Amino acid sequence: MPNFLYVAKSFDSKTEKGILPAEDVHQLAQDLKNQNLILITAEEEGKKKGLNLMNLSLPSFGVSLKEKIMLVRNLWIMISTGLSIVRSFTLLANQTKNTKLKKALINIKEEVSKGNSFSGSLAKYPDIFSELFLSMVKVGEESGTLEDVFKVLALQMEKEYTLKSKVKGAMIYPLIILMVMLGIGILMLVFVFPQLTAFFDSLKADLPIYTKIMIWGGNFMMAQWYVVLLAGLILAGIFWQALKTKQGKWLLSTFLIKMPLISSMVKKNNSAILIRSLSSLNASGVPLVRSLEIISGVVGNFYYKKAVVESIERIKKGEKLSSALKVHKDIFPFGAIEIIEVGEETGKSTVILKKLAEFYENEVIDMAENMSAIIEPIMILILGMGVAVFAFSVISPMYSVLGNI
Repeated sequence: MPNFLYVAKSFDSKTEKGILPAEDVHQLAQDLKNQNLILITAEEEGKKKGLNLMNLSLPSFGVSLKEKIMLVRNLWIMISTGLSIVRSFTLLANQTKNTKLKKALINIKEEVSKGNSFSGSLAKYPDIFSELFLSMVKVGEESGTLEDVFKVLALQMEKEYTLKSKVKGAMIYPLIILMVMLGIGILMLVFVFPQLTAFFDSLKADLPIYTKIMIWGGNFMMAQWYVVLLAGLILAGIFWQALKTKQGKWLLSTFLIKMPLISSMVKKNNSAILIRSLSSLNASGVPLVRSLEIISGVVGNFYYKKAVVESIERIKKGEKLSSALKVHKDIFPFGAIEIIEVGEETGKSTVILKKLAEFYENEVIDMAENMSAIIEPIMILILGMGVAVFAFSVISPMYSVLGNI
């Protein structure tokens, strides 16, 4: 059992630090809760902090998912100990370092103090609290099960964070290789090829067309670098805006879902997000149709959004969820819809959806961890081909000159 270095706060806002053995962060938070302490940060003892690109973050004016997870986890612990919402938000506002979140927490506390509903106060900050979050809190507030709701939300957000981190981590390596290739290419064009022009001219060498193109490209980039930079920024902006259109989303979703190397991971990732969200909403008591309406705004892939929207109309006409989704079975992993159908028949949809989401999440994490091993030789081959093209463009005319001599 590992030891964790922790920082925690008591209900009177005193900070405490120490070391405790625990199976994981969840157990550590529970053990500290039993001591009337709220977990703030935790780090496994002896675990080296090497350079982890996934932990690097740029300055942000928003609220990160990690901050939201800590907020929800602490709310769950505070409410389960009987602490009032007003007192809980006072403690949370005092401990957060994010200015935007601190301001929101203080305002929410004041709104609740005036007698306004908790969910209504949260709804004033849609950029911090998602529709899924608000719907679950509203049901928990009305049914008196806020503790259970925050427990489900904490699990939902932690799974979402883990899934996103693993998928992004798998994409970082090829992006770094591509950036290195682009950097080397620009350096060669701007600094190497223009220097070779005088050398080739002095030898009166007959340059091949690809060498001429590269020399012209280098000269153009040196003389018109601001045009190249501006054109690059404009094209990137157009591409980014195009992805936000319906046609752009359709093209990107089609590419991702049809790409042989990543198609399976894309399907399982989107299925995990959809099923996990449905499981959390179902567990909180949100009606099925309303849950699907919320999920239609959560899933990003065009095809999954379409499947959810069309399923809503079918369910309104009396069909079961599994029957409504069967029309789109080609975008779901094998057996997913059949398992959902079993849950409906046995009346254990919440449990089965949760287990199914966990299965696909673990599948995606395993695939993401193996992705680098699959992509590495491909990227090395592409990098080698790029270097070979540049080298051949320089060496080929030299051999041509030597042949003439």
